[in-house]
Amino acid sequence: MKIGKTYWATVVVALIASVGVLCTKPASFPEADYDPRLAGGMATVFDLSSQSFSHPIPGLSAWDSHVHEKGDQIFEQSFVAAPAPLFSGLGPLFNNVSCISCHHNDGKGTPSFGEINSSMLMRVSIPGKDAHGGPVPVPGLGLQIQDRSILGFRPEASISVNYQDSLVRYPDGSTVLLHVPRYAITQPYVALPADLLCSPRMAPPVFGMGLLERVPAEEILAHADPDDVDHDGIKGHPNYVYDPVSGAQVIGRFGLKANVGHLLTQVASAFQQDMGITNSVFPQENSTLQGDGLHDDPELRDSLLNAVKFYVETLAVPARRNVTDAQVKAGEQYFQQIGCAKCHLPTLYTAVDVRFPALSNQRIHPYTDLLLHDMGPALADGRPDYQASGQEWRTAPLWGIGLFPKTNGTPYYLHDGRARSLEEAILWHGGEAATSKNRFLQLSSAQRQAVISFLQSL
Repeated sequence: MKIGKTYWATVVVALIASVGVLCTKPASFPEADYDPRLAGGMATVFDLSSQSFSHPIPGLSAWDSHVHEKGDQIFEQSFVAAPAPLFSGLGPLFNNVSCISCHHNDGKGTPSFGEINSSMLMRVSIPGKDAHGGPVPVPGLGLQIQDRSILGFRPEASISVNYQDSLVRYPDGSTVLLHVPRYAITQPYVALPADLLCSPRMAPPVFGMGLLERVPAEEILAHADPDDVDHDGIKGHPNYVYDPVSGAQVIGRFGLKANVGHLLTQVASAFQQDMGITNSVFPQENSTLQGDGLHDDPELRDSLLNAVKFYVETLAVPARRNVTDAQVKAGEQYFQQIGCAKCHLPTLYTAVDVRFPALSNQRIHPYTDLLLHDMGPALADGRPDYQASGQEWRTAPLWGIGLFPKTNGTPYYLHDGRARSLEEAILWHGGEAATSKNRFLQLSSAQRQAVISFLQSL
């Protein structure tokens, strides 16, 4: 259980009473007296501790608070192999035993494989598209390598990563060493196909997802420019993905390649793929060759699945810090001037939702457009995912990024944790972001530090 959730949530709950959130028409957002610290609108909390990602949104009813806490308990619970009286169904093949083991303090993970607190996984496929337009599973492996197993079963493979240094030199002569990852898949229990496509992924933060789910599709599409009509070199476009709950094609907004359309699907997939726990959305075991033979699927009750979905849906966003600091304000200007904000959009708006006032009709600052962008060959995984190419990634939200050192200890950035600092993360940008990266290279040392200070304020 997280300590002090209710206390911190009440810091901004008084804001709710002054806003007409139960109306059915969106309200306007006057600039006068707007507080830039409110990254999540009324779903913002003020906490600078290691638990800053772990508070519920303000204004939950007593029952909703109960469901949130129940989901929190399940999120932190270590599951065990069946049969067992409680929290059973783990495996037989899996990557980790609990949600919190990957999403440390509801934040990011660490770039390691096969260990108790590993937060990395390897998505795999073979060329082509399945019946719904998604990746084609690898025979015997599926769409993800499970590198751990319960007693009596064999992991699908072992995965390791090593790094080589790559030197980046600024025009002023200063240098930065980038870590270039090299991944190896060893001891597979089936022969790996010659055309195997691999994509290493590190667990992203889970706070603020309820807000992102409520950004209207029309707003996401309004920022798309796949044909670069304005000739700025930015060609963001949405990913359209299959939703197993509705059976429809929907706009993807979750996952590192925007390959998941709804939060329930995201949570259900994590249970099935990452922990080997079947559920009503994904009732089949994640392995076709090593089933547990218990015929007890789905293993996770809907009440537990929905509680975890509700938990991440109602996690609040930490407030910005140091917004009046001169260096931070200068860094924000440079961030805009060199073009970072073309993809990392500072502001989005959520739709009206009378069920959750703190998520309804909010002006939020996630610094993402939820679109796919070509990030160049250096960051490419070469593995398409629906309409995302092997060089395209969803623009990662930046809110909370300055708190990663507190919530996760040593911070790691980008989709596979290769960047050890915000500066390294910027220098990895290519493709549509190459112009902005090159402009960053041309800044003076003081100007570059201002950009970093701005990012640390988010």
